[in-house]
Amino acid sequence: MKLNELRDNDGARKIRMRVGRGLGSGKGKTSGRGQKGQKARNTVAVGFEGGQMPLYRRLPKRGFTNMFRKEFAVVNVGRIQKAVDAGKIKAGDTVNLEVLKAAGLVNRVKDGVRLLNKGEITAKVTVEVNSASASAIAAVEKAGGSVTVDAAE
Repeated sequence: MKLNELRDNDGARKIRMRVGRGLGSGKGKTSGRGQKGQKARNTVAVGFEGGQMPLYRRLPKRGFTNMFRKEFAVVNVGRIQKAVDAGKIKAGDTVNLEVLKAAGLVNRVKDGVRLLNKGEITAKVTVEVNSASASAIAAVEKAGGSVTVDAAE
């Protein structure tokens, strides 16, 4: 293969359709918008159903959204054990937010980290998190480790 034989893959570059450029172009006159009407002249508001009661108003509303809800990044004890086995976390070390980020177990943390009991843990580790379930604390302590819950963030 030579430099003058190089070319893009098929379909890599698609030429933009130029509308309203005469009948022979395939998109002339009405530019593919049909004849007259609101949709031929301007955009229609999202959810507008031509004066009919819109779907979002026909359906009943239930419940509420708690604006003070805390969103935790979830870490399971089984994933901590996998990271220890893979050598990303040293057994016996303190596992905190920085260590979890470095090991790739959490990435986007809003209100802290929550430890949950999914999977098995055998490594003796000290875990520092913002929240933890009772069963997760019991599982870590059964393996010989400890959990420090720091609610203040």
